[in-house]
Amino acid sequence: MALELAHGHAVILIRQSAFERSGITRSAIDERYNLTVDEFRVEEGLVVLGPLPSDDILPELIDDLERSGLVYFDDFFDLSGNWPEWLTLFARGVKTGRS
Repeated sequence: MALELAHGHAVILIRQSAFERSGITRSAIDERYNLTVDEFRVEEGLVVLGPLPSDDILPELIDDLERSGLVYFDDFFDLSGNWPEWLTLFARGVKTGRS
């Protein structure tokens, strides 16, 4: 099932295979950013971080992901949450030969 993305708050979408390959752990992200269970979801080939409690942590989170070897756009992407309340977006990963 695709993951629902909330409007009004930023989210980071990471390819699950890239997340696992990077060696980043859920506990490290939780320790640094205090994300709740609902703010760290894994399904359909994606790791979804968010809705982030504050847009202020977005640049730091992106920097952390890049320092861990993930490549913006190829491995992860951010969505601003800047869409209207009447629109619901869902996301899921696409299975490709790339790991």
